[in-house]
Amino acid sequence: MDAKSSPSHQTPSSGEKIPHKPVRMRRWMIIIGGALVLLLVVIVGFNHLRSEGIKKFFASMKPPPTNVSAVEAKSEVLPNLLTGVGDLAAVHQVNVTTDVSGRVTEILFTAGTKVKAGDPLIQIFDAPDQSDLASYKAQTLAASLALDRAKALAAKSFGPQATVDQSQAAFDQAQAAVAKTEAIISQKRIKAPFDGDLGVRMVELGQYLSAGTQIVSLTDLSQLFLNFTATEKDRAVLNVGQTVRIVVDAYPGRTFEGRITTIEPQISADTRNVRIQATLANPDRILQPGMFATTTVELPPKPAVVTVPETAVDYTLYGDSVWLITETKDADGKASLKTDRTFVKTGPRVHGRVVILSGVKPGDRVVAVGQLKLQSGSAVAISADPPPPIPAQPPRN
Repeated sequence: MDAKSSPSHQTPSSGEKIPHKPVRMRRWMIIIGGALVLLLVVIVGFNHLRSEGIKKFFASMKPPPTNVSAVEAKSEVLPNLLTGVGDLAAVHQVNVTTDVSGRVTEILFTAGTKVKAGDPLIQIFDAPDQSDLASYKAQTLAASLALDRAKALAAKSFGPQATVDQSQAAFDQAQAAVAKTEAIISQKRIKAPFDGDLGVRMVELGQYLSAGTQIVSLTDLSQLFLNFTATEKDRAVLNVGQTVRIVVDAYPGRTFEGRITTIEPQISADTRNVRIQATLANPDRILQPGMFATTTVELPPKPAVVTVPETAVDYTLYGDSVWLITETKDADGKASLKTDRTFVKTGPRVHGRVVILSGVKPGDRVVAVGQLKLQSGSAVAISADPPPPIPAQPPRN
């Protein structure tokens, strides 16, 4: 067989079409590339639309207003008070002691009872002194009779004047001995020097006492001294007669009142403080010497100041501030409330209110409760709950 007759080398006829493989491949690549580009455009467009939708959603979604309690700053005249601490002391208080030595023969009081001035407390053995007193009284009587006779004789010129003088001296000596013995006897009968309340008994029957031995304490509780100090700069505003109120831990909620009676004329060089003493009546006898007292002195009033409740002020290292509430209106004229932190300068605190020296004016509304949930520019709504009440002042007696 020759090459011309072989089928594999036959030449196609002129009417038949031979397929072009590279053209079909390019077509498929174009189709696939277009699909990929379209898919990429769809994905990018979807992500863009989703981002814009999220932005619009959060832009249109505003958090609901925060409920807060609000109060108005007001102008008022606050009490001008000077506070401090002190302690109570008795106007009359003494440890009853004996002036002389001797053995206790009688105990004439009961510990813890009230006594009057002059009431006997104990008796020290005085039998020898009583005997001496009787002897001296007899000598006084004899000297008195001798003096009378000497005077009678001298009046009739029957006796010299020297005899009268000697008799007079003897009589005076006898009287002096009687007075001395009576004084010694009175020293051995210990009496209460003033009205008051007795403390714990410190002696026993039959005990030998040396001079100066403590027998019992005696305290007059009808009046008490309040001793406290004030700084040098406050001396100018303190005067005798000003009212002082105190609170003691033993009776919380009760206030006791007195008046300044003494101001020390010297200022301590060590502390630059001045010592003040007030006197308080104690009709119920419930206050006792030694009690610790918180003192408040009423000073002349000052001009009106701007105040807010203590709960409205935030105290931080960066300064004191309040949340000021303001009213704003949107484009549609709808009113809303927002709050902003406003730094203020604070003054003293009196009865649950703080003096605002600058930063707030009377009539401004500030947040009293709910500051922890706020940020500058936060929308707020006034709660229907009332603001916290100012702490109640203790009742005055």
